Amino acid sequence: MADLPASKIREVANAGLGRSDVLPFWFGESDEVTPEPVRDAAAQALARGETFYSHNLGLPELRESLAGYVSGLHRPVGLDRIAVTSSGVTALMVAMQMLLGPGDEVVAVVPVWPNLTAQPAILGATVTRVPLRTQQGAWGLDLDELMAAVTPRTRVLLVNAPNNPTGWTLTRAEQQALLDHCRRTGTWIVADEVYERVWFGEGPAAPSFLDITEPQDRVVVVHSFSKSFLMTGWRLGWLVLPEGCLDAVGKLIEFNSSCAPVFVQRGGQAALAMADSFVPELVARFKTCRDTLLPGLAALPRVQVATPLGGLYGFFRVEGEPDSLALAKRLVSEHGLGLAPGAAFGDEGEGWLRWCFASRDPARLTVGLQRLAAALGV
Repeated sequence: MADLPASKIREVANAGLGRSDVLPFWFGESDEVTPEPVRDAAAQALARGETFYSHNLGLPELRESLAGYVSGLHRPVGLDRIAVTSSGVTALMVAMQMLLGPGDEVVAVVPVWPNLTAQPAILGATVTRVPLRTQQGAWGLDLDELMAAVTPRTRVLLVNAPNNPTGWTLTRAEQQALLDHCRRTGTWIVADEVYERVWFGEGPAAPSFLDITEPQDRVVVVHSFSKSFLMTGWRLGWLVLPEGCLDAVGKLIEFNSSCAPVFVQRGGQAALAMADSFVPELVARFKTCRDTLLPGLAALPRVQVATPLGGLYGFFRVEGEPDSLALAKRLVSEHGLGLAPGAAFGDEGEGWLRWCFASRDPARLTVGLQRLAAALGV
């Protein structure tokens, strides 16, 4: 535990929390509150006295709704493949606990949210990192390099797409190639797809492994209510599992958290009921935010940035500023601009900064750009 790095995002945020003059764009969440129907459903559940334990795997009616929601976006998924968890990060940890032990090998596509690579380390597994790289102004994956790293010794391939922090995502062809390769090596794929609906390409969602897998494939897909439904503080997620895994996951949920709170699950039901109208409208607002921030960043001297196809982030670097933590701290203390240092996402992110552009008022982004320009002497 002592060897695990503390969150550098929290380190920057702690330097600015409580200051009314700081514009905070460091965390991966919008400043919009959760929709009223979701809050009302949870409040009504509390008023009814729904304060007791539920099934380890989640309320049956919520799992039914999730199976329908996932099946509407991808291939049909049955109730026997859905498990509800207390947050997306808990879903990830449960998946890791199901699959990994000391000495097992994980291959991870990076840079990535640090929790994803810390979890295998906590369990005693080793992590081999395969980096994304900027290619002609966009983030890209060397598929041959990744497949060379995934061998029969590899227990888990860990992929987050759309990616936090870069916004990169897998193409359908890349997903198929990885799935075929992992079928040959016997490797499990753990796909963190929590940003699949925060997608600015064609269709209602980013390409998903659930579009191409069979129920028996060794693929675990992790989801969360946080991003697509503005429910970050609610801590509600779910897993889509291969056939035959549900009992094992139910045990692990029992040993981790027992169950998600019932009133929170009622909020999740309400969110799914309004998904068809709410999510596209939310993503349209996020796209306006993206299209406000990214051109502004690209116009600044010494700034390199790629426009993301998915996710909530502008990931950029400033020429001549190799220490992202020092720069992020300086931006907070001297200019009231709160960004996440790229070093928080591993060595591959060093020199970069992550800016969460999700905001109810895009004008906040314009003010932030003005502060960044002042910091760069523009």
